[in-house]
Amino acid sequence: MTRFSDLIEPGAEFKILGEGMSWTEGPLWLADRQACIFSDIRNNAIMAWSEHDQELSVFASNVEFTNGRAIDRNGDIVECSHGRRAIQRRSAATGEVTVLVDHFGGVRLNSPNDVVVASDGAIWFSDPAYGLEMPGEGYPGEREYGDRWVFRFDELTGMLWPVVTDVIAPNGLAFSPDESVLYICDSSNSGGEDGPGRHIRAYDVIDGRLAKWGRTIIEIDNEVPDGMKVDCEGRIWSSAGDGVRVFEPDGTEIGRITTPVRVANLCWGGHDGRTLFMCATDKLLSIRTTTTDATWARRG
Repeated sequence: MTRFSDLIEPGAEFKILGEGMSWTEGPLWLADRQACIFSDIRNNAIMAWSEHDQELSVFASNVEFTNGRAIDRNGDIVECSHGRRAIQRRSAATGEVTVLVDHFGGVRLNSPNDVVVASDGAIWFSDPAYGLEMPGEGYPGEREYGDRWVFRFDELTGMLWPVVTDVIAPNGLAFSPDESVLYICDSSNSGGEDGPGRHIRAYDVIDGRLAKWGRTIIEIDNEVPDGMKVDCEGRIWSSAGDGVRVFEPDGTEIGRITTPVRVANLCWGGHDGRTLFMCATDKLLSIRTTTTDATWARRG
């Protein structure tokens, strides 16, 4: 099994890059800007931390309560909007926002939470109801299709289809390096939801289109798993109430990065892709690692 000490740069400790936000989420490294952007959800803003200036600034305001985001094959930002109940694209060049999908079967989505873009360009996203049911994270509303699912959206055909329907409150998403497995966090054991979920499930992906044969591989014993990432060797790095947990692909725990406040989400970035950024309650933290994200090679 991997030694946890081998995954953290020798002598590295986490740094506080910024604080004073409301609830930080959805971090993403923008290589062209050399910056980590992330959501300050309850303040309805996107923040940016610059590696060059070592400073925090407002990237965009009045953003309709954005959450998780990913880079698409054109280098633009695909992000979740609680306020618009939509998946949208934010142009990297102009900042212009275009709604990609906001309805399924003639009714509105709930509040898309996390998103991953597969190598074929398909957009996979989770659709719990936090933006409808958590004060300050969107606008009050109803679950119009009556459930909370994970969807796959094919932008070329316009087809939107539920691929996972057996997770109570699907939240964070991540693919294995070869995209043969989709990992999903169930965070139903948290405020605003009603369920026992505090686990991560794994689903085999069939022909890049369907997720089948789900199984629970990880239970989090402090708060719930929210966001997660998979590194280039297939290890799972999950948020938790006490920081970040690191697991082998089979769910065996390797170690923990302990932080003073709850971590909601994380991403890799920096000039070499080995800085781990952590959205931790009202803070943005970082720590140097010896690995990087599974998607770094194709987005980097």
